Amino acid sequence: MSMLDQNEVDALLAAVDSAGEAEEEQHVQKIFSHNQKHVENIEIREYDFKRPERVSKDQMLALETLHEAFARNFGASLSGFLRTIVEVRVAACEQMTYGEFVSGLPNPTSYNLIQPNDLEGQMCLEVSPLIIYPIIDRLLGGNNQDLFIPQRPMTTIEQRLISNVLRRGLDALSEAWESVRKLDFEIVAHESNPQLVQIVPPNEVVLVIGLEVRMASRAGTMNLCIPYNVIEPVMEELSSQSWFAVNRSENDNSSEDLINANIDQTGVTLTSVLAETTITLKDLSEMKIGDMIVTSNNANDPALILVEQEPKFLAQIGQHRGNRAVMVEKLVARGDRVQRQFPDKK
Repeated sequence: MSMLDQNEVDALLAAVDSAGEAEEEQHVQKIFSHNQKHVENIEIREYDFKRPERVSKDQMLALETLHEAFARNFGASLSGFLRTIVEVRVAACEQMTYGEFVSGLPNPTSYNLIQPNDLEGQMCLEVSPLIIYPIIDRLLGGNNQDLFIPQRPMTTIEQRLISNVLRRGLDALSEAWESVRKLDFEIVAHESNPQLVQIVPPNEVVLVIGLEVRMASRAGTMNLCIPYNVIEPVMEELSSQSWFAVNRSENDNSSEDLINANIDQTGVTLTSVLAETTITLKDLSEMKIGDMIVTSNNANDPALILVEQEPKFLAQIGQHRGNRAVMVEKLVARGDRVQRQFPDKK
């Protein structure tokens, strides 16, 4: 049996490699296109398995819409609290890993851990010093002119002052989440260095809602970080179609119940009109006790019952336990014309 020399071995290996490449190219055409005529126009995108997109576009849109309501309510609450116009708007809504989120935050900053009831895990709210210190200056009577932004952690007094602002933000957040699920949020810890806080593993997917806060000539950012595993139980309700349907139905039911409860306690004026006629002002001024007013109505004609001057019922006149009374006989429907007879003028 003859042995192959090195040149023949190299030739065989090269032939095998070229055959494999040709076969791989053929498979590429089958994988990336159903239409073999336009294979060269196929767009191939890289997929990062370390950063999977676990939230659909519909759910991200619903999440952004929900926090736009939070931004409006928070801005209105801050404007009343600080006695100046404060604008809060959603600047971004995206999903990333927790490690990427923390690495993009300044140090020091205001990093607050939030505990939602009925959900497992924690969220975090980061507020930039660029807007925190102007707010504190405003609370202490300053005008924010030539304000220096210190590069240090907040003092205990500054933390107490800003906690009043954060409490109003959590109230607005609870109000916005009511359309999906009634949640109460509570700040359980504060930190100045985000790197020291690890609520989830660095490669865990989180949803980040970036907000811009603007007050007079000052502006800063807020970032609400929501780990996916925290809101996973309510993600099915966050699709845009079901979320809007739930929002609309809940609002309709609550509004109807509120209106019914208020109407039940509302007093109205009830008037019984036995007959109507016309009279001149001269005859009215000369009328004395004992004079009679003649109408064209018969004694058996029903009386008209008015509710707040609107015709509502036809009723018969009578007595009930010694009191004058009317007995409802017919409902006057909306749009019905009630015939009223007046005597001819002579």
